[in-house]
Amino acid sequence: MVQTHWLSSAATHCGAVRNMNEDAFLNRHNDGLWVVADGMGGHDAGEVASAMITATLARVDVEQPLPDVVDALEDSLLDVHQKIRTYSRTHCEGRTMGSTVVSLLVRQSVGVCLWAGDSRLYRYRDHKLQKISDDHSQVNEMLARGMITPEEARNHPASNVITRAVGASETLYVDVTLVELRKGDVYLLCSDGLYGALSEVKMVHHLKNPDVESCTQALIEDALKAGARDNVTVVTVQIQ
Repeated sequence: MVQTHWLSSAATHCGAVRNMNEDAFLNRHNDGLWVVADGMGGHDAGEVASAMITATLARVDVEQPLPDVVDALEDSLLDVHQKIRTYSRTHCEGRTMGSTVVSLLVRQSVGVCLWAGDSRLYRYRDHKLQKISDDHSQVNEMLARGMITPEEARNHPASNVITRAVGASETLYVDVTLVELRKGDVYLLCSDGLYGALSEVKMVHHLKNPDVESCTQALIEDALKAGARDNVTVVTVQIQ
């Protein structure tokens, strides 16, 4: 099997409105593992939850066979889920505390995405942008059931209500999907601060940029210009 090569870049910003950043990212470039976590719960809660997730996934041994690495990533998320719930009880008087998470693991010609919540993984291929992850959100569930239209979903008042997050409820379910990697693919991991501020047309405009560092920075800068109301985190991975 041909070994895949890649370039990657990651950055985060508190956004155009907020003065605190509850997002976190992990860029294990040499290991082919990237993570975006979007914390919730406010100071000493959301930022702690997202940091606990990235710190935990930073310790996963990726030298194992692929199925074992995927199991280790999922087990790590379930473990940190319980640690966040314990932290909430002991430090935050039991108030809701948690974080969404989306991750991409690359091994040879295969990519694996694990996620919970509405942080997203996109793939830009053949001039088209495709959403790989599926939001765990109230609006997305209503959309899937035909209760609202895609147009109604865009500006729905419940757009920020997520149905899954690490640490937020008693049980955590992590979704996993495989993607076939191709040379020229660009993968975008991001928090909702990015896609909430930019249209897919705008995102594609920047993902065409062959310079991965300037692509990442331009996405964040454009989100800020658009008045990003939430923290903005971007990880860009170009398959070579």
